[in-house]
Amino acid sequence: MNLLHPFIDVPIAHRTLHDIKKGRPENSWEGLEAAIASGFAVEIDLQLSRDGIPVVFHDYELDRLTESSGLIADLDADELENIVLIGGKRCIPRFDTFMEYVAGRVPVLVELKDQDGALGDKITALEGAACEVLRKYKGPVAVMSFNPNMIARCAMLAPGIPRGLVTDAYSEINWPKVPKARRKELAAVPHYSTVGATFVSHSYSDLHSEKLIELKKSGALIFCWTIRSEEQSKQAKKIVDSVTFEGYLPNDIR
Repeated sequence: MNLLHPFIDVPIAHRTLHDIKKGRPENSWEGLEAAIASGFAVEIDLQLSRDGIPVVFHDYELDRLTESSGLIADLDADELENIVLIGGKRCIPRFDTFMEYVAGRVPVLVELKDQDGALGDKITALEGAACEVLRKYKGPVAVMSFNPNMIARCAMLAPGIPRGLVTDAYSEINWPKVPKARRKELAAVPHYSTVGATFVSHSYSDLHSEKLIELKKSGALIFCWTIRSEEQSKQAKKIVDSVTFEGYLPNDIR
């Protein structure tokens, strides 16, 4: 049985089914509940608290998404759990309680945010803390990261969890802190086989990449980010197996 099939059956809501106008911030409890009600898979991001607990949050800093400021990494999880997300009524979720609530009802695609700063090989506590939760979880789930070193460690810590790489063309504009040589290396996706990946989630703007087509021919499943309209979805599905979407409601739930 292919453990990734649940992600192909339904579109994947980017950072949960968020819509700030409807009181659903990104990576939120409200966004999760809306995705479950609609039957969508969800994609979430993980950052690490000061006391080593994964929380569901995209940014390294609190400023954009909350009324607080500073780094996620400078606060303990119980402090973060008391910070309300802008546009919603609830606070930053802990990863373990988030997954307990999902309880297998929808597929969950988990992105580990790079903690190295330059997509390098600095070992962090996030991989181990996330995999501890994932090993206990019963339900469709997969883990991915832009940093292949993080996924390599996940292969050792939780070998039964499907693994993938988030990939991009790695332009200097979008990745100013990553050295040019490293950007060029990552764009070639050389780590796909070595980390035991079975899928990539690639940038929608670069879907005609020769490397992506090569991976697809070799049997890799191809997801993409981030689709923002039905027309984009239609075009992407000529190449990809599943789309990660935001800003509209897909009409192709199967």
